[in-house]
Amino acid sequence: MHLAAITRNFKRHMNGWLAVSMLGAAGILLPILYVLLSLFTKPNDNWEQVKQYLLLDYIQGTLMVAGMTAVLAAILGVGLAWLVTAYRFPFRGFFRWALILPLAMPPYIAAYTYKTMTSYTGIIQATLRNHLGITVPPGMIEVMSMRGAVFILTLCLFPYVFLITRTFLERQSSAYIDNARLLGRKGIGLFFQVVVPIARPAIIAGVMLVIFEAISDYGVVSYFGVQTVSTAIFQIWFGMYDVDSALRLAAWLMIIVIGIFLIERWLRRNRQFHSLTQQAKPLVPRSLSRWKAVFACTVCSLVLLLSFIVPVAQIAVWSVWTSHKVWDSNFVELTLNTMKGALLATLIIIIFATVAARVCRYASNSFSYGMSRVMTAGYATPGAVIAVGVLAVFISLDNSLSSFYGWMGQGEGALILSLSLGMLITGYVIRFMATGYNAMEAGYEKLSKSYTEAARTLGRGHFAAFFKIELPLIRGALFSGFVLAFVEIIKELPLTLLLRPFNFNTLATRAYTYAIDERIYEAALPSLLLIMLSLVSVLTIHLIGKRDTQ
Repeated sequence: MHLAAITRNFKRHMNGWLAVSMLGAAGILLPILYVLLSLFTKPNDNWEQVKQYLLLDYIQGTLMVAGMTAVLAAILGVGLAWLVTAYRFPFRGFFRWALILPLAMPPYIAAYTYKTMTSYTGIIQATLRNHLGITVPPGMIEVMSMRGAVFILTLCLFPYVFLITRTFLERQSSAYIDNARLLGRKGIGLFFQVVVPIARPAIIAGVMLVIFEAISDYGVVSYFGVQTVSTAIFQIWFGMYDVDSALRLAAWLMIIVIGIFLIERWLRRNRQFHSLTQQAKPLVPRSLSRWKAVFACTVCSLVLLLSFIVPVAQIAVWSVWTSHKVWDSNFVELTLNTMKGALLATLIIIIFATVAARVCRYASNSFSYGMSRVMTAGYATPGAVIAVGVLAVFISLDNSLSSFYGWMGQGEGALILSLSLGMLITGYVIRFMATGYNAMEAGYEKLSKSYTEAARTLGRGHFAAFFKIELPLIRGALFSGFVLAFVEIIKELPLTLLLRPFNFNTLATRAYTYAIDERIYEAALPSLLLIMLSLVSVLTIHLIGKRDTQ
């Protein structure tokens, strides 16, 4: 009874925390709802032209890129996850974590690197032609096509499927697989009849991340000239200067995302698997025969080479060639801009994520579920959609404040908020709030409520209980969330291109600008720095997973 009274008293005095968390949730939903509501407004003449002649092609291109990337990433990710989980072969321990390194390679950087390497004058064809006397037929290995875009996206995104599926197989599949082996299942039959069905929720979760990333991509598809809804938003915005049509096109992209999300929920209906024991036994890998072990090691090595080692090595070489040209005072300013925007956005993310995770920790299950879905909504929303929604909201705010601007001497009709760094930071916060929230939610799940309840019985207020008791215990989660969100923001491209203030460049935008201007070698140094920073994020993911298994 006493404990129930404490809980009721805690909830009754959570008004300040609840208000902050609800403010964060409203900030995330507002631009997304603004985009969707644009479908109910009257379209202009430009939109009628887009709808009649281009919309279907944009949607088809988006679905083809996302669909083919998802299928190939699923095949690659699930196959490699099963290989490093179920079998023992040379360097298995190394490949178990090294195969997540491609997550540190932004796809647009891999795109221009492979485009240059596979071109007629690139290192691959030049080596074959000059040293081996082999002339490659035109178009055979070049990647400037939809096929090349899918190839790049698959290499950069398959680790999502690999990591989630590997974690599931290592922790929860042992009993099923051991029983299947006792009943005579092995090899390909075991994989398709047992492993794939029981790992289906994990596989679908990984594939959904791949689909969302592929739909959100702008750098790869625009560089390769592939028509998707994301590239169309940029073309309409910067080519026609038509924000209304861009907003409506973003709404259609959001409908595609919602449709895919509903399909994913339908596929996972009544598809849940639970361990029959309280303590899940880890899967024990079996040794492969000599030639099978060599084959497994070769497959893993080839994937790692293509997806990470080769492009990084090439970028490093180009960086050495051009560092004296690129490394100047402008580059220092570029780096400071990148760090400034990312730090401000990450601090806001961590504050709102911590408050929301704490509120959900002590609220009802239905409220917690709804809040978690809202806080993570931005990650499933393409960056171009968020950018258009944020811009529309900020323009509306500027219009509402027009008379105030005139009173301040800025002139009525001035665009103050819409040209500020705050608009870009707002986009970052909405897009990557899920990264910080998931980390803080996981931290609170491991924290017993009894600590806070004991502090409350001793007369500590909510802020005192948080800073004195909870904060020291969730420092690891807070640090993880900060690092993951910070690095994701640093390498973000579509949001930054669309929402940055005038003359505000980051490492990501400068690398992309160099690439589209065909100054590939100059793009290498900022790209290499982005990759090195991204490695921090990947290693953090690895260390978190390693700690959780101990």
